[in-house]
Amino acid sequence: MTTINTLLPTSLVGSYAQPNWLLDRAKLAGRFPPRTRAKELWRVDPEYLEEAQNDATILAIRDQERAGLDIITDGEMRRESYSNRFATALSGVDIDNPGEALDRSGHPNPVPRITGKITRMHAVEVEDVKFLRANTDRKIKITVPGPFTMSQQAQNDFYASEADLAMDYAAAVNEEVRDLFAAGADVVQLDEPYMQARPEKAGEFGLDALNRALDGIEGETAVHICFGYAAIIHERPEGYSFLPQLAACSVCDISIETAQSHLDCAVLETLPEKNIILGVLDLSTHDIESPDTVAERIRKGLAHHPAEKIIVAPDCGLKYLPRDVAFGKMKAMADGAAIVRAEISK
Repeated sequence: MTTINTLLPTSLVGSYAQPNWLLDRAKLAGRFPPRTRAKELWRVDPEYLEEAQNDATILAIRDQERAGLDIITDGEMRRESYSNRFATALSGVDIDNPGEALDRSGHPNPVPRITGKITRMHAVEVEDVKFLRANTDRKIKITVPGPFTMSQQAQNDFYASEADLAMDYAAAVNEEVRDLFAAGADVVQLDEPYMQARPEKAGEFGLDALNRALDGIEGETAVHICFGYAAIIHERPEGYSFLPQLAACSVCDISIETAQSHLDCAVLETLPEKNIILGVLDLSTHDIESPDTVAERIRKGLAHHPAEKIIVAPDCGLKYLPRDVAFGKMKAMADGAAIVRAEISK
């Protein structure tokens, strides 16, 4: 494995910009993120789709390596959204007759309809990890939707409570995470954006579900909390409504956004034992930050958290940017981290 920077290592949150020849990006941008399957987004015929997704994944890997990133993801090239590929692969879901639930923006969106007990029938992302591991010698990360968020992106027609639904989602995620580490993942990240969007419910049963999903897991785990895609959710609150509570969870790394929201990084002082995946790229604009701008955003985090516990990343939603812009921002992020790394190492 290539030696990575152990001080301020760089990584994507998860997604990268998918090529236009693979996915209809205009259709993707013109709708809310799909919670049910959205096969109409793919431009490639089904018989060639896997090969095309493999090729796009290799391009995403090489872009990350070329930009100088230390921790590599598959760019989520095979996904229509971060959550629907896993959420629709479970038993207990009627994918032919979807339900409806309010998205975090308050708009109704088609979602999986729960008609039976949620269980994992088979591994969903293991082959993705094996492909990623075979095509880079750097540290690798894979992402899985978190149990609380999936419970909020579903119409529950079976369980007595959302809490019960979330706990069965957690059991399914736990099985998947074990298999992802066994397949070669170095980091497995659970995406839980709805903990920020619905903090009261997150406090009631979200943390319990997250801890159940990570029960007995050995390996570096992460959880991602965000304000929503900048391409869709334009207004940002001044701070997180659910973040200090994560000090009580068993996860190793916590992924947050700071750039677009101009987050007061003093909140990091409430998570002294956790590694912070620090979002430092503003994805609400196509303007590519200078490395110096990125470096200054990193320094704001360093004022409240030790350098050895910070991983540098974008804010989330890189898949919605044009590929040249996504690459330029990613390269600026790696160069900005190098500036700060050199300052600290003097």
